[in-house]
Amino acid sequence: MSIEELDSLIKKWLYEIKEYLAANKDKVLEVEQKTADNDLVTEMDKFIEERLVSNIREHFPEDKIVGEEGFGDEISSLEGRVWIIDPIDGTLNFVKQQENFAVMLALYDDGIGQLAYVFDVTDNKLYSAIKDKGVSCNGKQLKKPQDLTLSEGLIASSSALMIKNNTSGLKAIAESSLGVRMLGSAGLETLEVVKGNVVAYLASNLKPWDIAPGIVFMKELGLTATDFNGNSLDLLSNNNLLLSTNKAHGEIVDLLKEI
Repeated sequence: MSIEELDSLIKKWLYEIKEYLAANKDKVLEVEQKTADNDLVTEMDKFIEERLVSNIREHFPEDKIVGEEGFGDEISSLEGRVWIIDPIDGTLNFVKQQENFAVMLALYDDGIGQLAYVFDVTDNKLYSAIKDKGVSCNGKQLKKPQDLTLSEGLIASSSALMIKNNTSGLKAIAESSLGVRMLGSAGLETLEVVKGNVVAYLASNLKPWDIAPGIVFMKELGLTATDFNGNSLDLLSNNNLLLSTNKAHGEIVDLLKEI
């Protein structure tokens, strides 16, 4: 199967999930807490991940899968083909707002991103990337965002990072920018960088499924994806994430040394 055929197949799966979500959007949700009051999971999260895992197993039984809700595999390396799934990124938003959430999927081969998807379900916008072929939204190719400095743009941040006890570095970053925005979904915040709406997105302690598509998007658009120290991100552990324009990156890393 060519990469283009695989891309078409994955998009078919994602649009089927979108239709399922639309048909069941008014259903009373069964909501469970995971690690905290604001860390939730619903039967929709579980259904979507199970469906994607089933599709992958059917077509690619030798591939490994990592999923937020645990229906995939336990992995200790990124050797071979690894699928990374976040069935609903922004579950708290999904439960409380029924918007501002995304379905996310990425495929890596020997640690290199090959395909990536962030589906903004509410707005019916599917952002996708194929290695070395750029990023598109609903099939329309996106341009590389303008390479702005920190002082020339807005930044996005996770709420968890904003309320940390020691936020002097983040406060300095915010003061150096034109302002701070928060959506409550790592996937949608990543898209804000992709679209050039913000010059950077910062978040602490994100899981591999929160960041896997974004790494691919950043590479394809010539943007930067690192941890707070400017080092490469690790898809086998949690990460402090910085996605940014190239000009803003060095400025932010220097200010983050105060956190």
